[in-house]
Amino acid sequence: AKEGARHLKNGPESRPEKRSDVTTTTDWLAPILWEGTFSTQALEKFYRKRNLTVGLAVFARGRFADEYLEVFLQSANKYFMPGHRVVFYIMTDDYVKRPSMELRPLCTFQLLLMEEEQWWSDIDLVRMKVLGEHIVAHILQEADFLFSMTADLVFRDDFGVETLGTSVAQLHAWWYFRNTRNYPYERRPQSSAYIPFGQGDFFYGSSIIGGTPQRVLDFIRDYMEGVIHDLKIGLNSTFERHLNKFFFLHKPTKLLSPEYGWDPRFNPPPQVHYVKVALFKTYPPPEGSSSS
Repeated sequence: AKEGARHLKNGPESRPEKRSDVTTTTDWLAPILWEGTFSTQALEKFYRKRNLTVGLAVFARGRFADEYLEVFLQSANKYFMPGHRVVFYIMTDDYVKRPSMELRPLCTFQLLLMEEEQWWSDIDLVRMKVLGEHIVAHILQEADFLFSMTADLVFRDDFGVETLGTSVAQLHAWWYFRNTRNYPYERRPQSSAYIPFGQGDFFYGSSIIGGTPQRVLDFIRDYMEGVIHDLKIGLNSTFERHLNKFFFLHKPTKLLSPEYGWDPRFNPPPQVHYVKVALFKTYPPPEGSSSS
């Protein structure tokens, strides 16, 4: 996995000059993925030899399971890391039926059942706590890379090996096109999620995070510590703000552009050539659709 991450940073698949209309590299030289900035063929040639396993963890309970999980899994089965070995980790309760769909070759799924008393009011805290426990217990030994996603997403095009990296962050589709001075960071100095005015790089969305399992675990531990710190002093910041503080201190090595998380309630701007992942809150994509 480490060798793959190094290759992604400096390898021949990078084509930032192809997209002069957007920012394709951060100040710390991490690539920002837009359609046209990478060579799928070069990446596939590199990763085919390494026989990787990529994990995809999704949390689903209640209405998220009833309304979103089936469509999420069906679209992931088609578009997530096509041609590579994938393990779907479904974090849920006893009331969710086992997926009945036929998985493509090289794909398996694991139901990570949770006990009733673990259904706290803070869903983000629950899913991160449970995911962290499973990373330590077995995912570290099973997967080379791991993504954690919310169930209210639907894949509309290939989410492939171009997204792999040591630490992967998603640029928030709405805030990417807004003035950086207005980013909704945590501004209370007492909070562990605090980012001062005038600082910060991007505003990252919380629907997708990824990287090596160890790096995802590092974030979870940092997030849990931050939540505990804030609760002790009577504060309650959001998961997304804690996530932004983590990436402010620990820069991601790969950034996913808004093409990897668009809200279909809004018409995409010219910079968004293909919607690879969309929010499913408003409407699902047409059956068989592979682009926006």
